[in-house]
Amino acid sequence: MLIGAHVGASGGLNSSLRRGAEIGAEVIQIFTQSPRTWSVVHHTQAEFEAYRHAQLDFPSVKMTFCHASYLINLCSNDSSILSSSRNVLTANLAVATQLRSSGVVLHVGSHKGRGLDSCFTQVLAEIKRSLESASIAAEEEAVPLLLENTAGAGGTIGRSLEELATILDGLDGPGQVGLRHKLGICLDTQHLWASGVSYDTPEAVERLVDRVEELIGLERLGCIHLNDSKTALGSERDRHENLGKGMIGEHSLALFLGYPKLQSVPVILEVPGGGSGPDRDQIGVARHLHELGCSMWR
Repeated sequence: MLIGAHVGASGGLNSSLRRGAEIGAEVIQIFTQSPRTWSVVHHTQAEFEAYRHAQLDFPSVKMTFCHASYLINLCSNDSSILSSSRNVLTANLAVATQLRSSGVVLHVGSHKGRGLDSCFTQVLAEIKRSLESASIAAEEEAVPLLLENTAGAGGTIGRSLEELATILDGLDGPGQVGLRHKLGICLDTQHLWASGVSYDTPEAVERLVDRVEELIGLERLGCIHLNDSKTALGSERDRHENLGKGMIGEHSLALFLGYPKLQSVPVILEVPGGGSGPDRDQIGVARHLHELGCSMWR
């Protein structure tokens, strides 16, 4: 199991590889633009080539994932927000593709209480359009788009595996030939907990993973966001805590990490660390929990 972290990309894309290597990350996740503005960063081909070359200088970092902007809302009924969401998602996908990343993690957005049915067709159309437009912009097939589960507040799409499966199934249907291999999911441990999904016993972990396998397919689980929680089970609040310091705790996280069917899935920390994000200490805790979890399943 590869274990890594979200790292900053200030100072240039290449700096993220160095930061990842410095904290012992085997996989990194980055933003390719500010996650809280609509402004798209127009990276040059020279930057993409430099990033790909820099990967040779940091061989311990084996995978890169990109996280799409937080502002994207493919469920919006505001035409301006929807247009901006489409443009930013397309740009994020195109950049990730040219970086040769392993995928783009996306929060689909919020229907603001209207229900998934109210925007289902729109979400499918926007995802399909963004993947196609990104492929054209990057002049090659876009990297996979990984839909992330959510904590559940504010009418966010993805509060359940069933919601994510509904979207993926819609994009797998008639007329969507060729999209299946471009779509998957990212599971966030804190969001699972906040949405009411516990995995504190071997039986609970097995039920959870079996559900992912049944509804979505484990081959489409692109990555795991590993976070403890500041808030209680079922709180519907997205509040990450350092591993072992929150309300999920070491036992449950270890059980989840050690489950045999998850060992090929890369893990990305999004914890606060010492205040500036995941650090070497938290990477060490993650590796300890993984070893502990594997021993629980032997």
